[in-house]
Amino acid sequence: MAEANVFVHPSSIVDDDVEIGEGTKVWHFCHIQSGARIGKKCSFGQNVNVSNNVKVGDGVKVQNNVSLYEGVELEDYVFCGPSCVFTNDLTPRSRFPKGHAGYKKTLVKHDASIGANATIVCGHTIGEYALIAAGAVVTKNVPPHALMAGIPAKRIGWACICGNVLDSNLKCSCGKSFKKNSNDSIEEVK
Repeated sequence: MAEANVFVHPSSIVDDDVEIGEGTKVWHFCHIQSGARIGKKCSFGQNVNVSNNVKVGDGVKVQNNVSLYEGVELEDYVFCGPSCVFTNDLTPRSRFPKGHAGYKKTLVKHDASIGANATIVCGHTIGEYALIAAGAVVTKNVPPHALMAGIPAKRIGWACICGNVLDSNLKCSCGKSFKKNSNDSIEEVK
């Protein structure tokens, strides 16, 4: 099941055929389902569900009341705020379940952060270092470093590697500077 130095609260359930990396903590009332692969030094808050075959990288923090449904993949150092929502089926019907072959994939790239109560509609990629505002509804791919807010979510700015919002000159209070690329993305000036 798990590597050494893994904490799983006694109220949580970890199914067979689960990998949990060293230093990961699984708190109260969680369920880690069969086939899940979880990296090192992750933290899962109260009432988190990790569905079958979900992949989670190292250093990921999933706050309370989040369900990672099959088809979701979180790369290293992703942050999922309390009660954020992932979907895996664009046209669900209780009478006509599609099964795992019909689920749409969602990829959250490394170091992206998703705010509390945000909804991530399946079939999209959230770019590295992106910052999704609390309550936003993501309905399309999100570029790296994009600050997304609203329903549906729109890019309202850019986020630094450190998580701060960049000013209008694409500079961060941490000292990093960025430049705009021709494809409406940004990259750090080194």
